[in-house]
Amino acid sequence: MIDTEYALLHSLRDILKEEYDRNYKIEELEFALGITGEAAIVQLEISNIKYAIELWNDKLNKYKETVCVFNGIEELLKQLSLNYKLGIVTSKTKEEFEEEVVHFGLNKYFGIIICADDTKKHKPNPEPLLKYMELANAKNNEIIYIGDSIYDMQCAKASNVDFVFAKWAIKDRT
Repeated sequence: MIDTEYALLHSLRDILKEEYDRNYKIEELEFALGITGEAAIVQLEISNIKYAIELWNDKLNKYKETVCVFNGIEELLKQLSLNYKLGIVTSKTKEEFEEEVVHFGLNKYFGIIICADDTKKHKPNPEPLLKYMELANAKNNEIIYIGDSIYDMQCAKASNVDFVFAKWAIKDRT
């Protein structure tokens, strides 16, 4: 719903170069989209995870002006919320959710919100979606999970929930 790709990847690349003297192309860091920041730092084999996350969050401020709502998202949420109960299962922490989704006022469309801090395991593990289903008192055949990453799809599959791939985050890379 929120286009954070540029900000996330460029700020990550910046801290890797400045703090760890590692040079990456943006394309090499795309694996970090859709998973928790902690999971991305672990995959980069950085030992002091907390420190790296703090650096990354601080550097994100440099790119805040590039963060925006994808075109048509608010209209879509308005329409969907007329007939359906909407919820969120995100890899963002509550703080990140506040800064991004709440900042743009999109939180008003969602009844139940599961952030990374709400579960021990994270996407692609099914735990966050199972937690959502528990709180929503919903069975797996009563919900549809809409996501924009492979991790979302794997989480839905592991939860035996129907999945719809949202193309809003797909960029023409040609």
